[in-house]
Amino acid sequence: MEEPILGQIELFAFGYNPMYWLPCNGQLLNINQNQALYALIGTTYGGDGQATFALPNLNNSPADLRPMPSETPFMQYYIAVQGYFPQRN
Repeated sequence: MEEPILGQIELFAFGYNPMYWLPCNGQLLNINQNQALYALIGTTYGGDGQATFALPNLNNSPADLRPMPSETPFMQYYIAVQGYFPQRN
């Protein structure tokens, strides 16, 4: 797989985090450790904008298929936290 675009969201059919991807579950990230991603999404999905920002929460999307409430999702959205920074025209 080619290196993704930073902030790219993909649907994967497995229950673990691929390298450099995080689940879109609304978790807070530290701005200082993720400055490029913060530059793209800011506080659109939450966070205080001083120290933290949030990833989108797509847990209730139609593609989040959970066979049983306690099981790991079969399909889940992930966001690329490392990759190419998208260029602007």
